[in-house]
Amino acid sequence: MYLPRLRDLREDHDLKQEEVAKLLGIQQTVYSRYERGARTIPLEHLVKLAEFYQVSVDALLEHWKP
Repeated sequence: MYLPRLRDLREDHDLKQEEVAKLLGIQQTVYSRYERGARTIPLEHLVKLAEFYQVSVDALLEHWKP
């Protein structure tokens, strides 16, 4: 599941992958796989990121590519 908004939002907030991974309680390599679409992101992480960035889950799923 490729979600280009994950990277866009992270970069818009001047964050590193390591910082977002720490927020989610995961390793940076796992978060990197989320951004690249190499690993499916769990719903609880989508919700946490939506809350953190103050956007809807729909906004995160925008431009989703299976």
